[in-house]
Amino acid sequence: MHIVVVGLNYRTAPVEVRERFTFAEQDLPKALEQLKLTKSVLEGVIVATCNRTEIYVVVDRLHMCGYFIRSFMEQWFGIPRDQFTQHLYIYEDEQAIRHLFRVTCGLDSMVIGETQILGQVKNAFLQAQSQKITATWFNMLFKQAVTLGKRAHSETSIGESAVSVSYAAVELGKRIFGMFTDKKVLILGAGKMSELTVKHLYSGGAAEVIVANRTLSRAEDLASKFHGTPVTMEEGMNRLADVDIVISSTGAQGYILDRERVEASMKRRRSRPLFMIDIAVPRDLDPAIGELQNVFLYDIDDLEGIVESNLEMRRTEAAKIEHMIEGALGEFYQWLKTMGVRPVIRALQEKAESVHQDTLESLFNKLPELDERQRKAISRLTKSMLNQMMHDPINSVKELAVQKQGNEALELFSHIFALEDRLEDAAQKVDKSDASALMKPEAGIHEKSGQAQASPASFAPAGL
Repeated sequence: MHIVVVGLNYRTAPVEVRERFTFAEQDLPKALEQLKLTKSVLEGVIVATCNRTEIYVVVDRLHMCGYFIRSFMEQWFGIPRDQFTQHLYIYEDEQAIRHLFRVTCGLDSMVIGETQILGQVKNAFLQAQSQKITATWFNMLFKQAVTLGKRAHSETSIGESAVSVSYAAVELGKRIFGMFTDKKVLILGAGKMSELTVKHLYSGGAAEVIVANRTLSRAEDLASKFHGTPVTMEEGMNRLADVDIVISSTGAQGYILDRERVEASMKRRRSRPLFMIDIAVPRDLDPAIGELQNVFLYDIDDLEGIVESNLEMRRTEAAKIEHMIEGALGEFYQWLKTMGVRPVIRALQEKAESVHQDTLESLFNKLPELDERQRKAISRLTKSMLNQMMHDPINSVKELAVQKQGNEALELFSHIFALEDRLEDAAQKVDKSDASALMKPEAGIHEKSGQAQASPASFAPAGL
């Protein structure tokens, strides 16, 4: 079996293409059901966000797998494949696993290190699992991916620093105020950058938002988004003594605020600090304002310098996470290789139990005078002896399975304990079972792995 991901994201497709390949939340259960019925697919998870749509599958063969998934997309979205194939990427086996790990850790995001994708991947997995469209492989892989994502953000600093101008402005404000609770915000102008900045401030607890604009209707539009108060530009200037934060982005050709006016308002503030962010180019606020006591003035160059510095820090932290990903990849492969040993151990245990039962039956036939208590005591004692005898061989075969010649070791172990017939019978039972059995959580894929112990070997790329 193999793991494959087929998808498109912000790098491979523009927004006008991505928006055509979104899954509405209410339609996702039906889409997963249709994916489950797609030829060759044994397990599946759909990760759909504003920046990516990715379909993760476990398939029983690689040949034609991409064709089947493209057919699923063509049928579900009603879009001919020649209109989207050029935007798709397909990763197989090791590349697919590494891609999932990088996505979950935020390394494949538009904003490197962002944490929202971790929750989105987790929810996508839980949705598929609840519909029984995942089984042994994805139950292990996605849980490992989510755990890795949490480690990446708790053990590194990748998500701690601002990497957008609007967010950097908010982080600077926290250095001055600590929290924005009960703080009043004045916006001069109603541009997009002002909106993004005040959005962060508002979510951080800002109590009141006043929007001042030369065109009052535009002030009203932006103010309505934050339950704010729209005012004219002159009215806004008169509120300088009352607010704590000023965000300016008007598009004016000269300074709209000079030192003298701000200085006059500071006399009425009784030393309360004033945080001012000038996002406009050309600048709205006279740089001399920053010379005033208790006034903290930043322009867009200040913010972009902070962003670039933080991006460089995130790139350094990303290198640490890439190392963590390699470790997680090795752990998954080690787990995958042990899949082949499970049917062997099960066959040994079943054979030992059969021998045990036959021996007890023969013994009890020869000693009919034994009462029930004596029979139970003999059964427990002999079962304990048998388990102790099998303990070391079972541990040894587990260790052998993850070594370079693991398959050969399993074959030799099976031959020594004469387990070939039992393994062959188990494989035949799986062959006769219907396809739905493969989708049962845990049991179906466990049985599938008993099929000639070939799946881990066929999955592992060269060198592993």
